[in-house]
Amino acid sequence: MLQYGIESREEPRSVLLLGAHCDDIEIGCGGTAMRLAERYPRTRFIWVSLSGDAERDAETRAASKLLLGEVQTEVHVGPFQTSYFPHCGAEIKNYVERLKRFEPDLVLTHCRHDLHQDHRVVNELTWNTFRDQSILEYEIPKFDGDLGSPNSFVALTRLQMQRKCDVLMKCFPSQHKRAWFSAETFQALGRLRGIECNAPEGFAEAFFVRKMRLAF
Repeated sequence: MLQYGIESREEPRSVLLLGAHCDDIEIGCGGTAMRLAERYPRTRFIWVSLSGDAERDAETRAASKLLLGEVQTEVHVGPFQTSYFPHCGAEIKNYVERLKRFEPDLVLTHCRHDLHQDHRVVNELTWNTFRDQSILEYEIPKFDGDLGSPNSFVALTRLQMQRKCDVLMKCFPSQHKRAWFSAETFQALGRLRGIECNAPEGFAEAFFVRKMRLAF
């Protein structure tokens, strides 16, 4: 297995984290965001959830703060209606197009084969909008059973995995009624991905990398 560390000599100017709903980013790549913020404290993080009411807006703002700490962060919560993304594609596309102004070096977004209709729209618009950026596609566990075989991993320590789970459970009380929304779910997926990449402390987040341009 080839290993590449988050050790680039050049700090990314900005990182765009893009999710359909408040809690998607935290579930899919909260640990990776935490690691990036620790490694690149001068990087600007743009945290964008495309739908959420006042309650969920407050939840994701609290979660992003706990995960990223004191790094420069902008949180944006869009006005779009959950579950209806395929029916308001033009409006969402215009919103995503405006995110180009942040000139991100790295974009984290939903994966292509996600069976949630909102997630798929976000993925399609990410690739439609950002042509020169590195893109990592994260996964979200759900009833649909659409987890695939990812090809890239970010190892997490036990402490980082626990911190991610603690933030999710503390900051998203609105989701506690969902049977799958539990620390056990997130720990289990992190442990499985940790096994697949032989993570030193047994935990990881997984991503799909569809394209990669190598520079030597």
